[in-house]
Amino acid sequence: MSRARPWLIAALVAGLAAAALWAWSPWKPGADAPQYRLGKVERGPLSAAVSASGTLSALITVQVGSQVSGQIREILADFNSPVRQGQVIARLDPATFETRVAQAEADLRAAESAAEVARGNLAVRRAEAGKAQIALLDAERSLGRKRTLVAQGFLSPAELDTAQAVSDTARQQLGLAQADEGVGAAQLQNALAVVAQRQAALRQARVELGHTVIRSPVDGTVISRNVDVGQTVAASLQAPVLFTIARDLSRMEVNIAVDEADVGRVETGQKVRFGVDAFPGERFGGVVTQIRKAPQTVNNVVTYSVMAQVDNPDLKLLPGMTASARILTEERQGVLRVPNEALRFRPMQPDGTPLKTEVRAREEGPGTPGRIWVPGPDGRPAPVPLRLGVSDGKATEVLRGELQEGASLILGQEEARARPAVGPFGRL
Repeated sequence: MSRARPWLIAALVAGLAAAALWAWSPWKPGADAPQYRLGKVERGPLSAAVSASGTLSALITVQVGSQVSGQIREILADFNSPVRQGQVIARLDPATFETRVAQAEADLRAAESAAEVARGNLAVRRAEAGKAQIALLDAERSLGRKRTLVAQGFLSPAELDTAQAVSDTARQQLGLAQADEGVGAAQLQNALAVVAQRQAALRQARVELGHTVIRSPVDGTVISRNVDVGQTVAASLQAPVLFTIARDLSRMEVNIAVDEADVGRVETGQKVRFGVDAFPGERFGGVVTQIRKAPQTVNNVVTYSVMAQVDNPDLKLLPGMTASARILTEERQGVLRVPNEALRFRPMQPDGTPLKTEVRAREEGPGTPGRIWVPGPDGRPAPVPLRLGVSDGKATEVLRGELQEGASLILGQEEARARPAVGPFGRL
């Protein structure tokens, strides 16, 4: 019994030492093996979209200006006022223009009087021409009779010469009377032209007087008023803008600035979803109606304006709001898809650098090449080459590859956590 006791004590001490050494060790068998986060291959809908920001505006916006200069005497519309086409929304002081109309009317009356005088003078000259015509006919008849009497020997040739002179004189008098009649006709035409000028000047003065009354050109809502009563507006090279009227706020448009790299994927008729800061969490829908070809360059970034029409029946959306929009460019139903996180994963080598993979030969066919990693039979990641299609930023369509719905794939590697050192008497 005394001989077995030392061996028993030695075995007990060795066991305790081994247990203490195991407890103090900072790792366990297999602790260095990497741990992976796994995901699943799923089947479902997938849509690709272009994201960009834009600005809301009324579908039709009309700027109402003044075509004449003057002082604002009255304003009959304000911000947010609904107006109808032809409704008076402002008036300018008309005193100056009323004076111009009165002056134009007086000028017209003077011109009409001058035309009447010219018309009377023409009548007198026409009568003189008629009288000269009669005198010429009488002189020619007398000349004819005297020629007959001279031929018969009843009159002397001297009397024939006198009759001839009277006839020639009458002919010249007729020519002068006819020329004078032409002058009178020209004077009448000039007087009538002056009347027409005065009539045009009167119409112009009345039009300018009418422009002192500012009317709404369309049905809509006033969204901007730039003048006050008593303010003077000067219309010289450009008409000053007094009001801005949105024709119909129940239908609006979004001007979306799309980057040049994405504009090739946008087409008319595509759906648009967007949100505004005024209504967080609420989404609004529209349709692309136009892709404008004029580029906009800001800080060396080229964008193109994509216009989308939006229904606004509740009048929630207001002009000038900033919209965060997504243009749905492609849509798929019931496709096999993998997370984009799995496509970015690459296994790490023992030295901490990403595993180098062989460059595959370029394959023919639709889509772009890609690769994911799946857990292999030995626990190591195994690559699976794929052909990829549409992506929505979170998942990507699988066009071709050895994958089945529900299969596991590697999303990433878990970060290694150092175990605290534990000694014989607990944690160190």
